[in-house]
Amino acid sequence: MEPPTLIDMGLFAIVLMVLLGPFLVRQVEHNLEAFLFVMGVLAVTISGFESHANLIRLYGEHMPHVGWNMPLIMEAVEEPIFKGIVPAVLVAGTLFYYGRSYVQSAMNTLLKAVPLKVLVLVMVTLLGLASSLITAIIAALLLVELVNAMPMDRKTRVSVVIIACFSIGLGAVLTPVGEPLSTIAITKLQGPPYEASFFFLFNQLAIYIVPGCLAMGILAMFFTGKAAEVTKVAEAAGSQDTMKDVVIRALKVYIFVMALLLLGSGMKIIIDKYILSIPSEIIYWVNMISAILDNATLTAAEISPMMSKEQIQAVLMGLLVSGGMLIPGNIPNIISANKLSITSKEWAKLGVPLGLVLMMAYFVWVFYIPFHVEFQF
Repeated sequence: MEPPTLIDMGLFAIVLMVLLGPFLVRQVEHNLEAFLFVMGVLAVTISGFESHANLIRLYGEHMPHVGWNMPLIMEAVEEPIFKGIVPAVLVAGTLFYYGRSYVQSAMNTLLKAVPLKVLVLVMVTLLGLASSLITAIIAALLLVELVNAMPMDRKTRVSVVIIACFSIGLGAVLTPVGEPLSTIAITKLQGPPYEASFFFLFNQLAIYIVPGCLAMGILAMFFTGKAAEVTKVAEAAGSQDTMKDVVIRALKVYIFVMALLLLGSGMKIIIDKYILSIPSEIIYWVNMISAILDNATLTAAEISPMMSKEQIQAVLMGLLVSGGMLIPGNIPNIISANKLSITSKEWAKLGVPLGLVLMMAYFVWVFYIPFHVEFQF
Protein backbone atom coordinates (compact mmCIF):
# COMPACT_ATOMS: atom_id res chain seq x y z
CA MET A 1 0.00 0.00 0.00
CA GLU A 2 1.31 3.44 -0.93
CA PRO A 3 1.97 5.96 1.86
CA PRO A 4 -0.79 8.53 2.46
CA THR A 5 -0.68 11.63 0.30
CA LEU A 6 -1.28 15.16 1.54
CA ILE A 7 -4.82 14.82 0.14
CA ASP A 8 -5.37 11.67 2.21
CA MET A 9 -4.04 13.33 5.36
CA GLY A 10 -6.31 16.32 4.80
CA LEU A 11 -9.34 14.05 4.48
CA PHE A 12 -8.34 12.04 7.56
CA ALA A 13 -8.06 15.35 9.45
CA ILE A 14 -11.64 16.18 8.45
CA VAL A 15 -12.81 12.79 9.75
CA LEU A 16 -11.08 13.58 13.06
CA MET A 17 -12.69 17.02 13.25
CA VAL A 18 -16.14 15.57 12.53
CA LEU A 19 -15.64 13.01 15.28
CA LEU A 20 -14.27 15.34 17.95
CA GLY A 21 -15.63 18.78 17.05
CA PRO A 22 -19.13 18.35 18.52
CA PHE A 23 -17.68 17.11 21.82
CA LEU A 24 -14.91 19.68 22.23
CA VAL A 25 -16.42 22.91 20.92
CA ARG A 26 -19.75 24.14 22.27
CA GLN A 27 -20.48 26.29 19.22
CA VAL A 28 -20.05 23.26 16.97
CA GLU A 29 -22.39 21.18 19.09
CA HIS A 30 -25.08 23.87 18.92
CA ASN A 31 -24.65 24.39 15.17
CA LEU A 32 -24.01 20.82 14.05
CA GLU A 33 -25.76 21.15 10.69
CA ALA A 34 -23.66 24.15 9.62
CA PHE A 35 -20.46 22.52 10.91
CA LEU A 36 -21.04 19.31 8.97
CA PHE A 37 -21.90 21.29 5.86
CA VAL A 38 -18.59 23.18 6.09
CA MET A 39 -16.73 19.90 6.63
CA GLY A 40 -18.48 18.43 3.59
CA VAL A 41 -17.51 21.41 1.45
CA LEU A 42 -13.90 21.09 2.64
CA ALA A 43 -13.84 17.35 1.94
CA VAL A 44 -15.07 17.77 -1.63
CA THR A 45 -12.68 20.67 -2.22
CA ILE A 46 -9.64 18.79 -0.90
CA SER A 47 -10.48 15.63 -2.85
CA GLY A 48 -10.56 17.73 -6.01
CA PHE A 49 -6.82 18.33 -5.72
CA GLU A 50 -6.04 14.61 -6.19
CA SER A 51 -3.71 14.26 -9.15
CA HIS A 52 -4.92 12.77 -12.41
CA ALA A 53 -2.10 10.19 -12.26
CA ASN A 54 -3.21 8.94 -8.84
CA LEU A 55 -6.82 8.69 -10.01
CA ILE A 56 -5.78 6.68 -13.08
CA ARG A 57 -3.72 4.38 -10.84
CA LEU A 58 -6.66 3.89 -8.46
CA TYR A 59 -9.57 3.63 -10.90
CA GLY A 60 -8.11 3.02 -14.33
CA GLU A 61 -10.12 4.34 -17.24
CA HIS A 62 -13.38 4.36 -15.28
CA MET A 63 -12.61 7.33 -13.07
CA PRO A 64 -15.55 8.71 -11.07
CA HIS A 65 -16.12 12.43 -10.74
CA VAL A 66 -13.82 13.74 -8.01
CA GLY A 67 -14.07 17.17 -6.41
CA TRP A 68 -16.65 19.76 -7.39
CA ASN A 69 -18.76 19.00 -10.44
CA MET A 70 -22.30 19.78 -11.56
CA PRO A 71 -23.72 16.24 -10.98
CA LEU A 72 -22.53 16.36 -7.36
CA ILE A 73 -23.96 19.84 -6.80
CA MET A 74 -27.30 18.82 -8.28
CA GLU A 75 -27.36 15.64 -6.18
CA ALA A 76 -26.62 17.58 -2.99
CA VAL A 77 -29.35 20.10 -3.77
CA GLU A 78 -32.00 17.67 -5.02
CA GLU A 79 -31.51 14.40 -3.11
CA PRO A 80 -32.84 15.60 0.28
CA ILE A 81 -36.07 16.52 -1.54
CA PHE A 82 -36.31 13.78 -4.18
CA LYS A 83 -35.63 11.03 -1.64
CA GLY A 84 -38.58 12.34 0.33
CA ILE A 85 -36.62 13.16 3.46
CA VAL A 86 -37.35 16.88 3.74
CA PRO A 87 -40.94 16.66 2.41
CA ALA A 88 -41.67 13.88 4.91
CA VAL A 89 -40.29 15.94 7.78
CA LEU A 90 -42.27 19.00 6.68
CA VAL A 91 -45.58 17.23 5.99
CA ALA A 92 -45.44 14.98 9.05
CA GLY A 93 -44.37 17.91 11.23
CA THR A 94 -47.37 19.90 10.02
CA LEU A 95 -49.77 16.99 10.62
CA PHE A 96 -48.42 16.36 14.09
CA TYR A 97 -48.52 20.09 14.87
CA TYR A 98 -52.26 20.19 14.22
CA GLY A 99 -52.98 16.71 15.54
CA ARG A 100 -50.84 16.68 18.68
CA SER A 101 -53.79 17.02 21.04
CA TYR A 102 -55.41 13.94 19.48
CA VAL A 103 -52.19 11.96 19.83
CA GLN A 104 -51.91 12.99 23.47
CA SER A 105 -55.54 12.06 24.15
CA ALA A 106 -55.13 8.66 22.48
CA MET A 107 -51.92 8.02 24.44
CA ASN A 108 -53.57 8.89 27.75
CA THR A 109 -56.40 6.47 26.96
CA LEU A 110 -53.97 3.75 25.96
CA LEU A 111 -51.90 4.18 29.13
CA LYS A 112 -54.98 3.42 31.23
CA ALA A 113 -55.09 -0.07 29.73
CA VAL A 114 -51.43 -0.83 28.99
CA PRO A 115 -48.45 -0.34 31.35
CA LEU A 116 -45.92 2.21 30.10
CA LYS A 117 -43.10 -0.35 30.03
CA VAL A 118 -45.09 -2.68 27.80
CA LEU A 119 -46.06 0.19 25.54
CA VAL A 120 -42.41 1.19 25.14
CA LEU A 121 -41.39 -2.41 24.38
CA VAL A 122 -44.04 -2.73 21.67
CA MET A 123 -43.38 0.73 20.23
CA VAL A 124 -39.60 0.32 19.88
CA THR A 125 -39.85 -3.19 18.44
CA LEU A 126 -42.68 -2.49 16.00
CA LEU A 127 -41.29 0.82 14.77
CA GLY A 128 -38.01 -0.94 14.06
CA LEU A 129 -39.64 -3.71 12.06
CA ALA A 130 -42.22 -1.45 10.40
CA SER A 131 -39.56 1.02 9.25
CA SER A 132 -38.73 -1.29 6.34
CA LEU A 133 -42.25 -0.63 5.00
CA ILE A 134 -43.11 2.89 6.17
CA THR A 135 -39.49 4.14 5.76
CA ALA A 136 -37.04 5.04 8.51
CA ILE A 137 -38.03 8.71 8.18
CA ILE A 138 -41.70 8.18 8.99
CA ALA A 139 -40.79 5.72 11.75
CA ALA A 140 -38.53 8.35 13.37
CA LEU A 141 -41.20 11.05 13.14
CA LEU A 142 -43.77 8.72 14.72
CA LEU A 143 -41.26 7.81 17.42
CA VAL A 144 -40.71 11.41 18.46
CA GLU A 145 -44.40 12.22 18.63
CA LEU A 146 -45.28 9.06 20.54
CA VAL A 147 -42.46 9.50 23.05
CA ASN A 148 -43.38 13.15 23.54
CA ALA A 149 -46.90 12.03 24.48
CA MET A 150 -45.64 9.56 27.11
CA PRO A 151 -45.19 10.42 30.81
CA MET A 152 -41.37 10.47 30.88
CA ASP A 153 -38.72 12.76 32.28
CA ARG A 154 -36.20 14.11 29.79
CA LYS A 155 -33.43 11.64 30.66
CA THR A 156 -35.72 8.65 30.12
CA ARG A 157 -37.14 10.13 26.92
CA VAL A 158 -33.66 10.66 25.46
CA SER A 159 -32.56 7.13 26.35
CA VAL A 160 -35.67 5.53 24.85
CA VAL A 161 -35.31 7.56 21.64
CA ILE A 162 -31.64 6.63 21.18
CA ILE A 163 -32.38 2.94 21.69
CA ALA A 164 -35.38 3.15 19.35
CA CYS A 165 -33.21 4.73 16.66
CA PHE A 166 -30.95 1.69 16.81
CA SER A 167 -34.05 -0.44 16.26
CA ILE A 168 -35.24 1.68 13.34
CA GLY A 169 -31.75 1.75 11.83
CA LEU A 170 -31.63 -2.05 11.93
CA GLY A 171 -35.16 -2.75 10.76
CA ALA A 172 -35.17 -0.37 7.81
CA VAL A 173 -32.72 -2.58 5.88
CA LEU A 174 -35.18 -5.44 5.40
CA THR A 175 -36.71 -4.02 2.21
CA PRO A 176 -35.48 -1.51 -0.38
CA VAL A 177 -38.29 0.83 0.72
CA GLY A 178 -36.85 1.36 4.19
CA GLU A 179 -33.76 3.45 3.58
CA PRO A 180 -31.23 4.40 0.85
CA LEU A 181 -28.72 1.82 2.10
CA SER A 182 -31.04 -1.08 1.33
CA THR A 183 -32.07 0.41 -2.02
CA ILE A 184 -28.44 0.70 -3.10
CA ALA A 185 -27.57 -2.79 -1.85
CA ILE A 186 -30.41 -4.35 -3.87
CA THR A 187 -29.42 -2.34 -6.94
CA LYS A 188 -25.81 -3.51 -6.67
CA LEU A 189 -26.85 -7.16 -6.27
CA GLN A 190 -29.77 -7.40 -8.68
CA GLY A 191 -27.65 -9.05 -11.38
CA PRO A 192 -25.94 -12.46 -11.29
CA PRO A 193 -25.14 -14.40 -9.19
CA TYR A 194 -27.71 -13.20 -6.63
CA GLU A 195 -30.46 -11.75 -8.82
CA ALA A 196 -31.54 -9.80 -5.74
CA SER A 197 -35.25 -9.09 -5.58
CA PHE A 198 -37.43 -7.12 -3.14
CA PHE A 199 -37.06 -9.62 -0.28
CA PHE A 200 -33.36 -10.48 -0.80
CA LEU A 201 -32.13 -8.53 2.24
CA PHE A 202 -35.01 -9.82 4.36
CA ASN A 203 -34.05 -13.38 3.46
CA GLN A 204 -30.38 -12.77 4.30
CA LEU A 205 -30.61 -10.53 7.36
CA ALA A 206 -33.94 -11.12 9.12
CA ILE A 207 -32.34 -13.71 11.40
CA TYR A 208 -30.08 -10.95 12.75
CA ILE A 209 -32.44 -7.98 12.48
CA VAL A 210 -35.64 -9.27 14.11
CA PRO A 211 -33.91 -10.36 17.37
CA GLY A 212 -32.03 -7.06 17.35
CA CYS A 213 -35.21 -4.99 17.17
CA LEU A 214 -36.79 -7.09 19.92
CA ALA A 215 -33.66 -6.72 22.07
CA MET A 216 -33.82 -2.94 21.66
CA GLY A 217 -37.48 -3.01 22.73
CA ILE A 218 -36.62 -4.97 25.86
CA LEU A 219 -33.69 -2.66 26.65
CA ALA A 220 -35.86 0.43 26.20
CA MET A 221 -38.41 -1.11 28.55
CA PHE A 222 -35.77 -1.37 31.29
CA PHE A 223 -34.73 2.23 30.73
CA THR A 224 -38.37 3.17 31.35
CA GLY A 225 -38.26 1.81 34.88
CA LYS A 226 -38.62 5.10 36.76
CA ALA A 227 -40.83 6.80 34.24
CA ALA A 228 -44.01 5.18 35.56
CA GLU A 229 -43.63 7.29 38.70
CA VAL A 230 -43.64 10.52 36.70
CA THR A 231 -46.82 12.55 36.56
CA LYS A 232 -49.36 11.30 34.06
CA VAL A 233 -49.21 14.59 32.22
CA ALA A 234 -46.47 14.02 29.66
CA GLU A 235 -43.55 16.40 29.64
CA ALA A 236 -44.04 16.99 25.93
CA ALA A 237 -40.83 18.58 24.69
CA GLY A 238 -42.36 19.58 21.39
CA SER A 239 -45.74 20.77 22.67
CA GLN A 240 -44.80 24.43 22.28
CA ASP A 241 -43.69 24.08 18.66
CA THR A 242 -44.96 26.64 16.18
CA MET A 243 -45.24 26.25 12.41
CA LYS A 244 -42.07 28.32 12.19
CA ASP A 245 -40.30 25.63 14.24
CA VAL A 246 -41.59 22.94 11.88
CA VAL A 247 -40.22 24.77 8.82
CA ILE A 248 -36.88 25.52 10.49
CA ARG A 249 -36.54 21.86 11.48
CA ALA A 250 -37.12 20.77 7.88
CA LEU A 251 -34.47 23.25 6.68
CA LYS A 252 -31.98 21.95 9.24
CA VAL A 253 -32.60 18.38 8.12
CA TYR A 254 -32.11 19.53 4.51
CA ILE A 255 -28.70 21.00 5.37
CA PHE A 256 -27.80 17.90 7.41
CA VAL A 257 -28.56 15.50 4.56
CA MET A 258 -26.76 17.71 2.05
CA ALA A 259 -23.73 17.80 4.36
CA LEU A 260 -23.63 14.00 4.63
CA LEU A 261 -23.82 13.64 0.84
CA LEU A 262 -20.89 16.02 0.41
CA LEU A 263 -18.88 14.27 3.12
CA GLY A 264 -19.49 10.90 1.50
CA SER A 265 -18.44 12.17 -1.91
CA GLY A 266 -15.32 13.85 -0.54
CA MET A 267 -14.28 10.74 1.37
CA LYS A 268 -14.72 8.37 -1.59
CA ILE A 269 -11.00 8.44 -2.40
CA ILE A 270 -9.85 7.26 1.02
CA ILE A 271 -12.66 4.71 1.20
CA ASP A 272 -11.54 3.20 -2.11
CA LYS A 273 -7.86 3.39 -1.20
CA TYR A 274 -7.87 2.05 2.33
CA ILE A 275 -11.07 0.10 3.01
CA LEU A 276 -12.03 -1.99 -0.01
CA SER A 277 -8.87 -4.10 -0.01
CA ILE A 278 -9.07 -5.34 3.59
CA PRO A 279 -10.73 -8.57 4.88
CA SER A 280 -14.42 -8.48 5.75
CA GLU A 281 -13.70 -9.10 9.47
CA ILE A 282 -11.74 -5.86 9.54
CA ILE A 283 -14.15 -3.98 7.26
CA TYR A 284 -16.87 -4.82 9.79
CA TRP A 285 -15.07 -2.76 12.44
CA VAL A 286 -13.79 -0.08 10.07
CA ASN A 287 -17.41 0.51 9.09
CA MET A 288 -17.88 2.24 12.42
CA ILE A 289 -17.10 5.35 10.38
CA SER A 290 -20.77 4.99 9.44
CA ALA A 291 -21.36 6.80 12.74
CA ILE A 292 -20.34 10.03 10.98
CA LEU A 293 -20.63 9.26 7.25
CA ASP A 294 -23.62 8.45 5.08
CA ASN A 295 -23.95 4.65 5.19
CA ALA A 296 -25.54 4.64 1.74
CA THR A 297 -22.28 6.02 0.32
CA LEU A 298 -20.29 3.31 2.09
CA THR A 299 -22.70 0.66 0.83
CA ALA A 300 -22.28 1.86 -2.74
CA ALA A 301 -18.50 1.68 -2.37
CA GLU A 302 -18.23 -1.65 -0.55
CA ILE A 303 -21.00 -3.98 -1.72
CA SER A 304 -20.20 -6.09 -4.79
CA PRO A 305 -21.81 -9.14 -6.44
CA MET A 306 -18.37 -10.73 -6.23
CA MET A 307 -18.78 -11.00 -2.45
CA SER A 308 -20.07 -14.10 -0.69
CA LYS A 309 -23.32 -13.88 1.23
CA GLU A 310 -21.34 -13.97 4.48
CA GLN A 311 -19.26 -10.98 3.39
CA ILE A 312 -22.38 -9.05 2.39
CA GLN A 313 -23.96 -9.77 5.76
CA ALA A 314 -20.83 -8.65 7.59
CA VAL A 315 -20.49 -5.38 5.69
CA LEU A 316 -24.16 -4.44 6.08
CA MET A 317 -24.40 -5.38 9.77
CA GLY A 318 -21.34 -3.30 10.58
CA LEU A 319 -22.86 -0.29 8.81
CA LEU A 320 -26.31 -0.72 10.35
CA VAL A 321 -25.23 -1.11 13.96
CA SER A 322 -22.60 1.63 13.99
CA GLY A 323 -25.04 4.07 12.39
CA GLY A 324 -26.81 4.42 15.73
CA MET A 325 -23.74 5.44 17.71
CA LEU A 326 -23.65 9.17 16.89
CA ILE A 327 -26.19 11.69 15.62
CA PRO A 328 -24.89 11.94 12.01
CA GLY A 329 -24.98 8.15 11.60
CA ASN A 330 -28.61 7.83 10.53
CA ILE A 331 -31.50 9.97 9.32
CA PRO A 332 -33.67 8.81 12.28
CA ASN A 333 -30.93 10.02 14.66
CA ILE A 334 -30.82 13.41 12.95
CA ILE A 335 -34.59 13.86 13.02
CA SER A 336 -34.96 12.74 16.63
CA ALA A 337 -32.01 14.72 17.97
CA ASN A 338 -33.18 17.87 16.22
CA LYS A 339 -36.76 17.52 17.42
CA LEU A 340 -35.86 16.74 21.05
CA SER A 341 -32.75 18.97 21.23
CA ILE A 342 -30.51 16.02 22.09
CA THR A 343 -26.86 17.08 22.17
CA SER A 344 -23.98 15.11 20.66
CA LYS A 345 -22.64 14.36 24.14
CA GLU A 346 -26.02 13.09 25.34
CA TRP A 347 -26.32 10.83 22.32
CA ALA A 348 -22.77 9.48 22.53
CA LYS A 349 -23.07 8.77 26.25
CA LEU A 350 -25.53 5.96 25.51
CA GLY A 351 -25.11 5.46 21.76
CA VAL A 352 -21.38 4.66 21.75
CA PRO A 353 -21.34 1.98 24.49
CA LEU A 354 -24.57 0.44 23.22
CA GLY A 355 -23.23 0.42 19.67
CA LEU A 356 -19.95 -1.21 20.77
CA VAL A 357 -21.81 -3.95 22.66
CA LEU A 358 -24.01 -4.63 19.63
CA MET A 359 -21.00 -4.55 17.29
CA MET A 360 -19.24 -7.18 19.40
CA ALA A 361 -22.35 -9.34 19.73
CA TYR A 362 -23.06 -9.33 15.99
CA PHE A 363 -19.36 -9.82 15.17
CA VAL A 364 -19.32 -13.05 17.17
CA TRP A 365 -22.66 -14.15 15.71
CA VAL A 366 -21.89 -13.36 12.07
CA PHE A 367 -18.32 -14.67 11.97
CA TYR A 368 -18.07 -17.38 14.64
CA ILE A 369 -21.50 -18.85 15.31
CA PRO A 370 -22.60 -21.09 12.43
CA PHE A 371 -26.27 -20.43 13.07
CA HIS A 372 -27.94 -18.79 10.13
CA VAL A 373 -31.43 -19.21 8.73
CA GLU A 374 -32.10 -17.98 5.22
CA PHE A 375 -35.74 -17.15 4.67
CA GLN A 376 -37.35 -17.61 1.29
CA PHE A 377 -39.81 -15.01 0.04
